[in-house]
Amino acid sequence: MKSIDEGKAKIIIPKYDKITTKMPVFYNPAMKLNRDISVLVLDSIEENNLLIADPLAGSGIRSIRFLLELDKNKIKKIYINDYSKNAIRYLKKNVSLNKIKKNKVMVSNKDANIFLLESFGFDYIDIDPFGYPGRFWDSAIKRMSKRGILAVTATDTSALCGSSSNACLRKYGAKPLRNECMHELGIRILIKALQTAGAKYEKALIPIFSYSKEHYMRVFLKCEKSKKSAGDVLKNHGYFLCCQMCLSHAVTKDIFNSNICPKCKAKLDYAGPLWLGQLCDINFLKKININKAPYEAYKLLEIINEEAQINAVGFYEINKICEKYKIKNCPKINSIITGLRKKHRASRTHFSNICIKTEADIGEIVKVMRKV
Repeated sequence: MKSIDEGKAKIIIPKYDKITTKMPVFYNPAMKLNRDISVLVLDSIEENNLLIADPLAGSGIRSIRFLLELDKNKIKKIYINDYSKNAIRYLKKNVSLNKIKKNKVMVSNKDANIFLLESFGFDYIDIDPFGYPGRFWDSAIKRMSKRGILAVTATDTSALCGSSSNACLRKYGAKPLRNECMHELGIRILIKALQTAGAKYEKALIPIFSYSKEHYMRVFLKCEKSKKSAGDVLKNHGYFLCCQMCLSHAVTKDIFNSNICPKCKAKLDYAGPLWLGQLCDINFLKKININKAPYEAYKLLEIINEEAQINAVGFYEINKICEKYKIKNCPKINSIITGLRKKHRASRTHFSNICIKTEADIGEIVKVMRKV
């Protein structure tokens, strides 16, 4: 056996050589940030006495951390489930090892969808599978309470980021785009797919926090039970257009009337349909206590807080601009941002450390880059 410390939790799992779905008890140390952020998000929710579902619990580390690290009144009960009998044995040992009160947890050994469908309404549901999450989100959406939160992880980034375009069309009903913006566009495609699924049940799913990190994408969506709201969300789906000739960006609700770039008359490429709204709720971001965050989460939140102020889809890679517009000495990114901020909002983006998110267009960016 192997002992692991993460956050305030201590767990035991079987020894393993490689992280795969065939592990007897699934635990991925690379997802520690994912769990760190989840703790911070739940800590920021005003409601207490939450009913929480963890349908794909594996070792139980996420639920155990919730119970140990959040205020004692935050959670009424966590329903922890895993399909693997072996995982359940270790999960129960880990709950006991961390001295979790029995009245705070309910452990079950079922298929995740059956577990959800046989349950009742939850205030928070965490879907964190290995790979494509779409197998579980319909059941999860059905079991969201009227003001509940759904957290979803997608690790099938090859589909969402454009390496496997057909897979994205098949799974998410959208065309991806493989360029510097692919991770942001992938998140927007994921959100669109979840919102479309929610609309069937008259549930508007509104992003309150979203981010991309290395091999996965993560979204937190707040439910609003309303026919009108569900319809209004769908009206904010559209397409991201970009031109490889002049590097212009644009968004549109109708792709068929916008296939030529007005700046250089070249043909535009596109991604979508996807969510065109904000990826994070600015008011919710203010509630997250960044000072409680571990270093990696702190640095991520610092950038997300800055870029969330900018109402723009996509961003610009400065090296690509220098090459395309023959700018010999590429300016420092901070100098470009300072120059842009004289007239526009601009910031770094957590999606890439060589890119700028701004409301300025490509022509204005080039002018600033030539001056600074």
